[in-house]
Amino acid sequence: MQRVRAGRDLTYSVAAQPRPAYLAEPAAGFGRGVLVIHEADGLSEFSRDVCDRLAREGFVALAPDWIGCPAGEPAERARQLAASLDPARAVDALDAAVACLLGRDACDGPRVGALGFGWGGPLGFELGARSRRIGAVASAWGAHPHLTPDVAKLDAPCLALFAERDDPAAPAAARDLESRLRAAGRRGAVRVVPGVGAGFLDAGRPTAFDAVAARTAWDVLLTFLRAELA
Repeated sequence: MQRVRAGRDLTYSVAAQPRPAYLAEPAAGFGRGVLVIHEADGLSEFSRDVCDRLAREGFVALAPDWIGCPAGEPAERARQLAASLDPARAVDALDAAVACLLGRDACDGPRVGALGFGWGGPLGFELGARSRRIGAVASAWGAHPHLTPDVAKLDAPCLALFAERDDPAAPAAARDLESRLRAAGRRGAVRVVPGVGAGFLDAGRPTAFDAVAARTAWDVLLTFLRAELA
């Protein structure tokens, strides 16, 4: 049975080329904007779910394809393309998506939030370091093999949720990020969610999903976005 969605698919432009994206708007017709940055497997149903949930909470949420994977390609192909993509070009695509989001009549305010998952987490941090149009950056189980964001350039407050079982190095990565934020004098919170791995927020991944941890983490993310984008 096809899932009923609150939002709709659309396209945005990256270097004059169309890219797919998914947009969900709140019932009120307006709200603060949040860019949802997908994992390396492409614009997934989970990304759309996150947009729908954010819209129900009063946000205007846009999930853009930052990889440029042709429609209908399997997730494995998206991951291959993501691995070969220069992170700077991925951030270019995200920056174009910010312009698209801010250009929506429903999007209220001059700045938007960035919420990334997996590889999308560090890309969101790098986007925040590049663009003053980002008012808050949050990530969940965020790690990218070819990118260490320059947090010294990060103007927006940030929140990073690491999954303890995502990788044996996850706790150390969390400590490293926390140390770099502190050394740079940047405002941020870093947490390690115990007992979970990557995808613990995604109900479509039953072997990874953790209902209790997901509910707590979602509340933390919402509280952060509401406070920083108010």
